[in-house]
Amino acid sequence: MTAQPDVLRRYPDTEWGKGPSAGLELEVEQGRVLVFPQLRFVLQPQEQRFLDAKWADGKAKNISLRATDGSLRGAVGEEADRVVLHAMLERYRDQSEALVARLFPHYRGVLRRGNTSYRPVAVEGRETSWRKDDSRLHVDAFPSNPVHGVRLLRVFHNLHPDGAPRRWRVGEPFDSFAVRYLRGIPRPVPGSAWLLQRLHVTKARRSEYDHLMLQLHDRVKADLAYQREAPQLAVEFSPGTTWIVFSDQVLHAAMGGQYMMEQTLYLDPDRQQQPSLSPLKVLERLTERALL
Repeated sequence: MTAQPDVLRRYPDTEWGKGPSAGLELEVEQGRVLVFPQLRFVLQPQEQRFLDAKWADGKAKNISLRATDGSLRGAVGEEADRVVLHAMLERYRDQSEALVARLFPHYRGVLRRGNTSYRPVAVEGRETSWRKDDSRLHVDAFPSNPVHGVRLLRVFHNLHPDGAPRRWRVGEPFDSFAVRYLRGIPRPVPGSAWLLQRLHVTKARRSEYDHLMLQLHDRVKADLAYQREAPQLAVEFSPGTTWIVFSDQVLHAAMGGQYMMEQTLYLDPDRQQQPSLSPLKVLERLTERALL
């Protein structure tokens, strides 16, 4: 295995809405993983019972609070239980947004809220296809939901009650990774984006950017030699740790852990402090053409 990536940045913050750290846009835009080992999301006494995989309905890997309508998806339980679980996810959403507003003042007013998720099921032992196997290094891309270059900023937190870490692998810089695979990716078949949308395979037109990101996602997951030998760093996020990353840019793999919170936020790449660092601009530079 070659040299390990230098991607972790650690900060001493202990409160979500206030603290010593701010102005970290360039760190996260450069593909860093921002780690807050002492920034704990504290469960209320009535929420402790949700530290059990039985609350997931088994159809999805997440219990989620939908940003579009505020509905709770993927959970089982009586209505009273769901009310408490709903409030727990709302509180994590609000604290995450307060943290991001403090850390990234350049993004204030331009971030868009995505879903809030709770993942009570253990990573280990989950059976899935190779494309959906998140224990393989990948960047996030969505077959049915084209994003047209919009960034995916995610705030994670390990809730495990018994000291078990969330175990990740983190890979090489996005541009180095993209160069490895871009040459072998064909351009989309003319008319395919229209047809996919017409058949409701995709929710919107799939841009060439989305086509490339899906191909990069699939090709790196299918490349077992790369998974073994590529530059990568094993990381353990202890319980009580919060970490933030652009998951469309940072190669990552979830190797183990249980009970994780996650908040997604969307950012147009032209709203970055340095738009040239976005995957969209990197891929346009490498392909020498517009991708939207």
